[in-house]
Amino acid sequence: MNGTLELEGLSKSYGDPVIDDLDLRIDGGIFALLGPNGAGKTTLVSILTTLVTPDAGRARLGGIDVVRNPQGARCLLAATGQETTLDDLLTGRENLIMLGRLLGLGRAASRRADALLEQFDLAAAGRRTVSTYSGGMRRRLDLAASLISQPSVLFLDEPTTGLDPVSRRRVWDDVRTLAGTGTTVFLTTQTLDEAEVLAERIAVLRGGRIVADGTAAELTAAVGGQRLILSDQDGRELRGIDTDGTAASIRHALAQLQGGEGGLQVTLRSPSLDDAFVALTQTPEEVAA
Repeated sequence: MNGTLELEGLSKSYGDPVIDDLDLRIDGGIFALLGPNGAGKTTLVSILTTLVTPDAGRARLGGIDVVRNPQGARCLLAATGQETTLDDLLTGRENLIMLGRLLGLGRAASRRADALLEQFDLAAAGRRTVSTYSGGMRRRLDLAASLISQPSVLFLDEPTTGLDPVSRRRVWDDVRTLAGTGTTVFLTTQTLDEAEVLAERIAVLRGGRIVADGTAAELTAAVGGQRLILSDQDGRELRGIDTDGTAASIRHALAQLQGGEGGLQVTLRSPSLDDAFVALTQTPEEVAA
């Protein structure tokens, strides 16, 4: 199974550049792409899934050029969007069998459906109509459906939107299991804790360009050191003072406290992925404001 993604000088414009001379290589695991609205995430995924043709550059999945051989690329990928594409009038098993037959599995579609229902702990519900499924069950069945063709690369767009915390964690476990079997997972999400929990590697897209690429720890470390947070007796944060985390820096920060701040509560907080995201995606005009 070859789930390598390679992008070289990839560009796409709609009047203005949306994807701008992008280079990227992903060699498996769970990769998360973050970015504000309009950053180019949807356009990039549309190119990689052969729905949009780039203006310049190359994109390859498993060594197959998505423009020159889109059908070959489609045989390697699957995609799951925010909305499920299941038929509510069919049972979970019938949905999977139907998709398997459409993909040419023939009689093997039934065996594949049963294996996926077992894998996603849906065997007991497999003969119930999908209209009776909870949101979490529907999302897991949607993931199972995307694996009918045993793809090398799975694109997930906001996979846990609208799910309760328990269902979210269940889907996260399923995604980790997929990656453990060798499937490359390309995750786009606005939920930063989801990216932090799941992804071994995170890239931040702004204005069609990657402005940061690394682990969650590396991205947060790039933002700066720790902050000394001053809170009142009710826990409301009043202000913060930047430090580099050393004892000398913390002593200097404490020395800056004003006379009326002696009774405030003091905590030391490391930057979060949210802090990194804001710092990396703000424009110079937004920073100045």
